[in-house]
Amino acid sequence: MAGSGRTTVRSRVRSSADADGGETKPNLKRRRERSKYGSTIPIFNSSVNLKVLLGISFVAFFIIFFQIRSLVNYSEQPQLPRAVTPFPAAKIMDLPQFQGEHKESLYWGTYRPQVYLGIRARTPQSLIAGLMWIGVKDGRYHLRHVCRHEDELDTYGWIKHDGRDFGHQVLDDHGLNLATTFLKSKGDGSGYGGDWAVRINVQIDKSKWNEEFGEGAQLFFYLADEGGNVLDLSRENLNIRGDSLLASGSRMDIGDWQLHLKSMDNLELHYSGFHTPHFHNLSDLVEENLASQIRKHARLQLSDSLDDSPNVLVFQIVGGFPFTADIALISGTDSESSGVEERISNLTGTSLTNLLKDKEQAFDEKFETIFKLTEKVDSESVSVGMAAVGNLLGGIGYFYGRSNIALPRIVNLNEHVSYIPYWPAELYTAVPSRSFFPRGFLWDEGFHQLLIWRWDIHISLDIIGHWLDLMNIDGWIPREQILGAEALSRVPAEFVPQHPTNGNPPTLFLVLSDIVNGLKNNEFTAMDRSEISLFLDRAFVRLEAWFQWFNTTQSGNQMGSYYWHGRDNRTMLELNPKTLSSGLDDYPRASHPSGDEHHLDLRFWMLLAADCMRSIEELLDKETKPEKDYGFTAKLLSDLELLNQMHFDDAYGAYFDFGNHTEKVQLKWKEVEAVHGHASRKLVRDTLERPDLRLVPHIGYVSLFPFMARVIPPGSWILEKQLELISNRSLLWTDYGLRSLAKTSSMYMKRNTEHDAPYWRGPIWINMNYRILSALHYYSKENGPYQQRAKTIYEELRSNLIRNIVRNYQQTGFLWEQYDQIKGKGKGTHPFTGWTSLVVLIMAESYGQI
Repeated sequence: MAGSGRTTVRSRVRSSADADGGETKPNLKRRRERSKYGSTIPIFNSSVNLKVLLGISFVAFFIIFFQIRSLVNYSEQPQLPRAVTPFPAAKIMDLPQFQGEHKESLYWGTYRPQVYLGIRARTPQSLIAGLMWIGVKDGRYHLRHVCRHEDELDTYGWIKHDGRDFGHQVLDDHGLNLATTFLKSKGDGSGYGGDWAVRINVQIDKSKWNEEFGEGAQLFFYLADEGGNVLDLSRENLNIRGDSLLASGSRMDIGDWQLHLKSMDNLELHYSGFHTPHFHNLSDLVEENLASQIRKHARLQLSDSLDDSPNVLVFQIVGGFPFTADIALISGTDSESSGVEERISNLTGTSLTNLLKDKEQAFDEKFETIFKLTEKVDSESVSVGMAAVGNLLGGIGYFYGRSNIALPRIVNLNEHVSYIPYWPAELYTAVPSRSFFPRGFLWDEGFHQLLIWRWDIHISLDIIGHWLDLMNIDGWIPREQILGAEALSRVPAEFVPQHPTNGNPPTLFLVLSDIVNGLKNNEFTAMDRSEISLFLDRAFVRLEAWFQWFNTTQSGNQMGSYYWHGRDNRTMLELNPKTLSSGLDDYPRASHPSGDEHHLDLRFWMLLAADCMRSIEELLDKETKPEKDYGFTAKLLSDLELLNQMHFDDAYGAYFDFGNHTEKVQLKWKEVEAVHGHASRKLVRDTLERPDLRLVPHIGYVSLFPFMARVIPPGSWILEKQLELISNRSLLWTDYGLRSLAKTSSMYMKRNTEHDAPYWRGPIWINMNYRILSALHYYSKENGPYQQRAKTIYEELRSNLIRNIVRNYQQTGFLWEQYDQIKGKGKGTHPFTGWTSLVVLIMAESYGQI
C-alpha cells in the first residue's frame, strides 16, 4: 500500500503536465488574467508579489518534502504479521442458526468455571455474579472464591447440569456443606436472555465442623458490571423481611434490572460497594475490606459503605445453620408488561422448589434416554456418570480477550518484543479442569465434544464454530486460549505466548467424523440435519486451511511422514526434550530432535483429518480438487505396507517413532557457578553415545495409534501382536487401565528434569484408554482369528476402567486427570471432568467411528 501511495503522488504531478497530451514548457512572460468582473489582474506586476510567491514556494517545498518522507516511513513500517491476521472467510458464528433464539437462549449461564459459582452473559462486557464464603482450614479462616487445589475442599462440582438453564452443585468444605442451584427463565416481560435465580443451601456436617468457629455461615454474593455501569444499592439498611430488593441498574443488553434476595430464615445482611476497572481479583477487595473492619471494630463484617459510582456490589449474608437463600436477577424491569413481582415469586420460594424438581427430573430422563446406563452399569456408576456430564457441561465458559502470539525478532520492532497480540476474540468452550485448567485447550476440546454433541448438538456446533473462527490466515489455531485478565492471572508468564509454528492434535475431526456418521445413519431430526449441513458447508474452507497447515508445516522428509514442531534441540536440562505440541508432553521421542523425525501419532491424526475431510466433501457433494485429494491422502496414510516400512519393528512386533536417537542418555548432577558464595548443583543431560537414525523403541500409547485407527486387518498377525502388547502385564496392562508407557521402557516413570515428575511415562489417561477401547470393540465385532481375544480384552479393560474411576470418585469426590498405574489412585489435577468424563461413553459403550 505504501508503494501505491507514492505512485499516486507521482501520477498527480504528471496528470497536469499530460493534460494536453504532451510536455508543456514554462512560460516566463508576463501575462494578464481577466477577473470575473472584467478587469485584468497582473501576476508579476510587483516585487512584493514575487516575494510572496517565493515564500509560498518555499513552504510548499517543505510540505511536499515531509509528505514524501512520511510515505517512505510508512512503507518501512511492518505490516500486520500473518500470524495475527484473521482467516479471510465468513465467520461460522455469523450463520443464522447461531443468531436469534439460539443466541438468546444461551446468553446467561454459569460461564465462569474458574470460580466456585460464577454467572455471566456471553458478551465481552457482562454483568457478572459470583459467590464467596468463609471457610475454615487448619484452625484459620479463609475466603473461598476461585477454584484452587490449596483450599482442599472435600468435593465440589456440578452433579447435574444441562448446559443451558439448570444446574445443581455440591461443595463440601471441611464440614461446611453448600449446595448451589442455578435456574434460568424466559418469561413475559423479561429482558434479553431472560431472568435467572440461584438457590444457596447451607448445612454442616457435625462430625467435621469445629463448633469453635461458630454456629453460622458467612456468604458473600456479588454483582459486578464489566462495562463500568453504576450499580445502585436499594437502601442503606438492608432488611429482606420488609423488601427483597438488594440492587438495581441498567444495561444496554438487558434493560433495567433488579437483584432480589428472599429467605424464610433469619439472615443478617451487610454490604460494600467498590469502583474498580479490574474484576479478576474481586476476592482481594473483599479481604481488604474485612481486614480493615477487623482492625477498626474487631468484627468480621463488611463496612456497609460505598465508593463513588460503584460498579461492584458485595452482599454479606450471615445465617445460622442450616439456612437457605434464594437470589434472583430480574431483567427488563423497565418494560410496561414486566410483571416484576410475579417473576420474583416464580423464581423464589416454593415456586422455585417446584421448578427445580421438574428440571432435575428432566435431566435424569434425558441422561437415561441418551446414554441408557441403567441396563449396563450399577446405580453408583450411573450417579458418577451424571456428575461427569454435569461438571463437564457446568464447566463450559465464555472468554473474551487477545492471545499473545510468540514471534521471532521482528524488523522495526523493539528487539525485546517477543510476542504480539492476536485480534480480540471470544471463545465459548468446555474446559479440562475448573481448578487448574479453567480455559480452552484445543486438543482437549475434541474429546469433550465426543460427549457434548450427544447431549446437545446445538451447543456442540456453537463451541466448534467458536474454535474454528479463531483460525488465522495460514490455517493455524492457537492451542491454548488464555483470554482476559482472569485467565491471564492463573498462568505463569512463560507459558502465555502461543507459537504459530507449533500445532496440536486436530481432535475436532474426531467429533466431526462422529457427527458426519450420525448424519449417514439418520440420527438427527430434519431440522438438525439441515443446520449441521449448513454448518459444515460454512466450516469447510476453514477445515481445508487447517488440514493444509498441518500437511505443509508439519510434514516430514518422506511422503506420508510428519513431525511435531516445537521440540527444543538445544536444551541441556531435559532427559528427553518435551513434545508439548503433541499433547503428550514428556512421552519419550527421539533423544535428539531434528527434521528427520517421523512421529507416528501425528501421521494418524492426519489420517483422521483426511478421512473426515473426504466424508464431508462427499456429504456436501463438493468436487474433489487434484491438489486436495483427501481420499488419496487417506489411502496413502492407511497403506499398511508403507506404514510398516516406516514405523514397524519386527522384533518387538510394535510400531514406533523414527528419529535421531540413542538410549544412552541420563540426567546427571553437575556443579554450577556459585550463588551468593554457595556452590550449587543442577541436573543436566548427559549423552553417552552418538545418536543415529533409527526407530525409537518405547512401547506405549503412541505405539497403538495404528491399532486405534483400525488400519490393521482383522486377520493380520500384526493385530495379534497389538493385542499381546495391550494385555501384557509387563508392558501396558494394569487392573485400573492401560499405562501410558511400558514398564520395560528406559524412560518409564523417569523424571524429565529436576522439577518435572513423569507425566505421560506410566500413569493411566482416560482419553487414550477410550480410543483403545473403541478399537477393541471394533475388532471384537469383526470376523477373524483374533475376534474372541479382542472381545475378552475389551470387556476386562472396560470393567477395570469403570470400577477404578467410580471407586476413586466415591472415595475422593472427584474425577482425576490421570490414575496411578500401581494402585489406581487418582493423580494430578482435580476435578478433571474434561476427557475423564469419557467414562460415561465407556459405560454406554458408545464409540462412534473413530
